Amino acid sequence: MSFFTDLAHQYIDGEWRTGSGSWDIIDFNPYNGEKLAAITVASVDEVDEAYLAAERAQPAWAASSAYRRRDVLERALRITQDREDEIVEAIIDELGGTRLKAAYEVHLAKEFLREAMQTAVRPEGRILPSPVEGKENRVYRLPVGVVGVISPFNFPFLVTLKSVAPALALGNAVVIKPNQNTPVVGGGLIAKIFEDAGLPAGLLNVLITDIAEIGDALIEHRVPKVISFAGSDKVGRHVAAVAASHFKRAVLELSGNSALVVLDDADLDYAVDAAVFSRFVYQGQVCMAANRILVDRSVEAEFTRKFVAKVRSLVTGDPADSRTHIGPVINTLQADSLTALVEQALAEGATALVQGSTRGNLVEPTVLSGLAADSPVLAQEIFGPVVLLIPFDGEEEAVRIANDSPYGLSGAVHTGNLERGVRFAKRVETGMIHVNDSTVQDDPQVAFGGEKFSGLGRLNGDSAVEAFTTQKWISVQHGRTDFPF
Repeated sequence: MSFFTDLAHQYIDGEWRTGSGSWDIIDFNPYNGEKLAAITVASVDEVDEAYLAAERAQPAWAASSAYRRRDVLERALRITQDREDEIVEAIIDELGGTRLKAAYEVHLAKEFLREAMQTAVRPEGRILPSPVEGKENRVYRLPVGVVGVISPFNFPFLVTLKSVAPALALGNAVVIKPNQNTPVVGGGLIAKIFEDAGLPAGLLNVLITDIAEIGDALIEHRVPKVISFAGSDKVGRHVAAVAASHFKRAVLELSGNSALVVLDDADLDYAVDAAVFSRFVYQGQVCMAANRILVDRSVEAEFTRKFVAKVRSLVTGDPADSRTHIGPVINTLQADSLTALVEQALAEGATALVQGSTRGNLVEPTVLSGLAADSPVLAQEIFGPVVLLIPFDGEEEAVRIANDSPYGLSGAVHTGNLERGVRFAKRVETGMIHVNDSTVQDDPQVAFGGEKFSGLGRLNGDSAVEAFTTQKWISVQHGRTDFPF
């Protein structure tokens, strides 16, 4: 308990503080309802203080050696490694993540910290030729200044670090607003790691608050030049509109409705394993999760039998128990919305091959088939352990169904012919797609992001450099220009 109460504060200019807002966010364990902490929200005044602190601290940080910045990130990595067990327990308690999910999240977070260490020394300037005699064109890559990071509840430690670590590595300062459901794992915990790693005060700030208290102040404030947001497309649309109206760059990782496609020559046992993981990891509360499992009709019966049997074997319960596959969804609102979605699909004529029950925030798996082609359920993101099985006749129909979605984040295709899989993958309108693997993938060096309503921009590797730096052209005239007047 002290872990949460110690870190459940605002963190502004190197100080742990109580917010001055008009109400408290209560941090609950979604599995047992235990109150972890109460946090008075930050006000508009504290948004201003955090951004001004970041603005003051950033120039000296940008002017410092890239190797000094790398040293801080290296210490942050060592601290994360030393505290890994504690962080895993925090993810279980605050998110309801299973032990497997928590360990996976911390593992990936460490890899992203390692990548950020390299990012610190990655930016390269260029010297370009000019048609003007004697002129040298230098293009410098510089930090944008201050980055606002708004992170989600589902992978708050990892997803927040995906923006925070490279932004800091590149010489920026950062202000984080974690999700209200995960204020510690997505906020205070990260601030503490970097504080202990020796990051100078003001470069990383955490504001635990809500739009009901601060409105759009976090986006509209004059200081941040980039807003990195991960969450729903509904909120992302608003973030993008506000950012654009203030001429700020927005990097958006939004909702998904990914399809995992099983072609007629796939290894069905392997495809079943990939599909079950792709749908049910962290209770299906993953933007890259496979909402839709598309199966060639020639293998539909065998795949469905094996898939249903595997789903029935999943254990729903205490996320702290290593035998548990599916823990609680994040809150009662989410549990109720999933129940309503299943009822809607059944009312439309769908068949439940598996229909799980709901007990509090524990939602057991449900497998639906037989949905009408125009069912709205097919077009929406399902953020929970509910999956849709859809048969198809041949590749052309599979491509059409996979693309029949407003989203395009991730995907997967299973086949016995890898190059066939690549050809198929190229035709799917999505930012990421994986041949003979799960839809849930993240790699520190590879561009991560979506198409259509699934987002704008990319993160990871060189894409993070693009996201959190700007280019500046400085020309040098070594001779004399002949002016026409």
